[in-house]
Amino acid sequence: MTTDLFAALPADDAAAQARLRARLRAAAERDGLLDVAYRTVDSPVGPLLLAATDAGLVRVAFSVEDHGSVLAELAAAISPRVLAAPARLDTVSRELDEYFTGRRHTFDVAVDLRLAKGFRREVLRRLGEIPYGTTRSYSEIAAAAGSPKAVRAVGTACARNPVPLVVPCHRVVRADGSSGRYRGGENAKLALLALEKAS
Repeated sequence: MTTDLFAALPADDAAAQARLRARLRAAAERDGLLDVAYRTVDSPVGPLLLAATDAGLVRVAFSVEDHGSVLAELAAAISPRVLAAPARLDTVSRELDEYFTGRRHTFDVAVDLRLAKGFRREVLRRLGEIPYGTTRSYSEIAAAAGSPKAVRAVGTACARNPVPLVVPCHRVVRADGSSGRYRGGENAKLALLALEKAS
């Protein structure tokens, strides 16, 4: 006989469901069954999905990416054991708040780059070297990564950066100074560049 624990609850008993979810989170963490924790936070560039493994922050997603689709991708790429567990992401959330208010220029959180391989990972490493409030062209990053002709590949690496903001791909612009494309949309990129310029 199968017992559905939620069936006995009133459909709109949000408090009871929150308590059950909290117990599920605690049990999953205690038993080592939580491979990807996530939460959402509000930001000046819209709601952000933050996801972390035991190794660190593994994904930052803008709302234009469809958070449900992003969670499904994480389940397929890392593990189906994905659960809303906000506490694991408290430090990331705090550092993002500090960044958006201009009080933080670099991030100290651990980052898990398992979603980026090969040259893309090397590009992400170079992005972390761009100082706050400055920009580099795609060709400059290609040269810094040791492949001066790989300008298009740098663009792809930036577009697929799994941890934007924390790894600042928004600081890479076109050679003519225009912003270029961005995973969170052009308006988000322009807002981030303006934020850093004003701080």
